[in-house]
Amino acid sequence: MRILFITATRIGDAVLSTGVLDHLLRQYPQARFTVACGPVAAGVFARMPQLEQTIVVDKRRFDGHWFDLWLRTVTTVWDLVIDLRGSALSFLLLARRRMVMRGGRRQGHRLRHLAQAVGLEPPPVPVVWTHEADRGRAEVLIPAGAPVIALGPTANWEGKVWPSELFVALVQGVMQARLPGASVAVFAGPGMEERRLAQPVLDALPGAIDLVGHLTLAEAAACLARCKLFVGNDSGLMHLSAAAGTPTLGLFGPSAAAEYAPSGRHTAIAVAPGPAGRAPIAALPLDVALREAVGLLDRVVEAQAA
Repeated sequence: MRILFITATRIGDAVLSTGVLDHLLRQYPQARFTVACGPVAAGVFARMPQLEQTIVVDKRRFDGHWFDLWLRTVTTVWDLVIDLRGSALSFLLLARRRMVMRGGRRQGHRLRHLAQAVGLEPPPVPVVWTHEADRGRAEVLIPAGAPVIALGPTANWEGKVWPSELFVALVQGVMQARLPGASVAVFAGPGMEERRLAQPVLDALPGAIDLVGHLTLAEAAACLARCKLFVGNDSGLMHLSAAAGTPTLGLFGPSAAAEYAPSGRHTAIAVAPGPAGRAPIAALPLDVALREAVGLLDRVVEAQAA
């Protein structure tokens, strides 16, 4: 059985789609999967079981990338095509069965929209796939012992970035309230812009574990799984942390928490006051974020004791 799975260009949306894929992997354990996604999202699927190939879809002018994808998939007779991009491509392929997510903006969480495209209710939670090598590297970078607070101080645009001094103050507050003696690990993607956004936090926290631009997505997931808490802006890293099972606090201002709150076993959000999805992130008060972080840690302890 051969399945074509067309998913997102961005890391966050790609991570959210992994719950659907995980369901399909269990439903069709003998199937071979081809995943089509954007370049930055490809790492989400690098360790996925039953993966035959990943087709990287580089955006081109006049939607030329869809023609490229059609050329690479048209010669196969697919048993199932799942198109979470809502494109016309799915109807131009030889397929015994198709599931196509309708396009357009609508209310509700993105995770539910993805699940509805394949008739799943409740929505399956996202997952991460890692290899023994990823977990081995994570053991070195995030050693056992003192708890580690993971920070994600970057985002895909600066308007979503909470001020660095508030990240630092939040860490200090969490340490004082619940995690004395904790270490800090700073996560971010590759590139100069990610480094620029993360550097003020690193400078203010001497001794922090610098993981900016040093990890594959699978390695980042393995490292995050070893952390006691993740606090970060609305980003792909936030979704990866939640999928890894790390208690995850997402910080929201000019993006819609109702659509993109982190989805996982232990998650929380702190939202800046103002119009939903349009509030300035700098308006998110430290005390609100700290309260949510402490409350999240307390709920994790309660769940472990139950």
